[in-house]
Amino acid sequence: MTLFRRARRDLLERGSWAESRRIAEILQKETVGGAVLLAAATVALVWANSPWSAAYFSLRDLSVGGEPFGLHLQLTLGTWVADGMLAIFFFVVGLELKREFVAGDLREPARAALPIAAAVGGMVVPALIFVAFTFEAGEGAVKGWAIPTATDIAFAVAVLAVISTHLPTALRTFLLTLAVVDDLLAVTVIAVFYTQEIYLGALGLALIPLLLFAICVQRRIRSWWLLIPLALATWVLVHESGVHATVAGVLLGFTVPVVRSAAAGGPGAGPGLAEHFEHRVRPISAGVAVPLFAFFAAGVSIGGLDGFARAMSDPIALGIVVGLVVGKPVGIYLTTRVLAAVTRANLDEALRWIDVFGVAMLAGIGFTVSLLIGDLAYGLASDRDDFVKVGVLTGSVVAALLAAVLLRLRNRHYRAVCEQETVDTDRDGVPDVYQSRRD
Repeated sequence: MTLFRRARRDLLERGSWAESRRIAEILQKETVGGAVLLAAATVALVWANSPWSAAYFSLRDLSVGGEPFGLHLQLTLGTWVADGMLAIFFFVVGLELKREFVAGDLREPARAALPIAAAVGGMVVPALIFVAFTFEAGEGAVKGWAIPTATDIAFAVAVLAVISTHLPTALRTFLLTLAVVDDLLAVTVIAVFYTQEIYLGALGLALIPLLLFAICVQRRIRSWWLLIPLALATWVLVHESGVHATVAGVLLGFTVPVVRSAAAGGPGAGPGLAEHFEHRVRPISAGVAVPLFAFFAAGVSIGGLDGFARAMSDPIALGIVVGLVVGKPVGIYLTTRVLAAVTRANLDEALRWIDVFGVAMLAGIGFTVSLLIGDLAYGLASDRDDFVKVGVLTGSVVAALLAAVLLRLRNRHYRAVCEQETVDTDRDGVPDVYQSRRD
């Protein structure tokens, strides 16, 4: 019994110093991307509700491309961004997820269990809420059940930056990892539930460039002139297969090897290709791909207060708002409490359960993937798609405001804690609190 108590970890323990620094760097980059994302969404909303709104929708619906070799690549500009640019975003998701579970602190099953379980809880509860609102709302209304299940990490981190909260590293890591797992579940949902017809021939052919890409990266080949054509070929063939093309990004990310650095305590020496690619591609994803998608996806003609009231009276919009604002935090929080009760684990002594609930509320900020699923569920530019956009934008803003109020109440306390934890008496570059932790 004594041995069990010593082996047992508290929930949301502080990770290693190397992992904390890595998380801080990622959050800093995502903060900048989140600011650009918010700016792009704001421009789209203003333009779509201005006297020049026709120009916005004409640009979004502009047909670009062709059908070379019988490929179906005659797409609107908005579809090109949703299918193509978001593949870059999901490539980074694949890299980050693999890195977390291969070389990060989450390679330990005890640490990985919490964010995975919380992500599942944060998906099930809002989905049930949405179905409850739309069950009798007409044919096909429940197809959008997955819309309120996604978390936008860039948006959430941007909110953290605005409120200047000094959340402990463990909570920040929890939020980031929760969002990454959330994205993986969203990709799985897209591939399984929002794929109407699969062409096995094209899907089988996609394995060829994917395998060649995997061989190249496993051999540590970094030549862009070789890897990019293979990645594009994989994307095109996955797109032709009927599976959403963004899935190609995740698959490509999973093939990239991860080598643990000595600083992280792993057996490898130096960063692996996953870290190299993430360093190169993340700025493109956060600064270009996701904001472009937000620009083309967030534009909706609301029609003033009357139009907003009409949209918010629709069961789809209501289901999304309640799912994001109530379902996500309740699902994540309750799953965490249940896991603590079942495993008889205590919350880390540096944290309080109200902090967990605050982070869970931040997870209710759904944007990028929520809008993507809405397009897939009801069709781009449809009436229901407009309700989706109003619901996602409203729910995300409300969740952000509520989380900001709650976390600001904890801000002063954690500012004092952060000042104490950054003390480095032996001046070796590592705060003393990380050297005293028991691994």
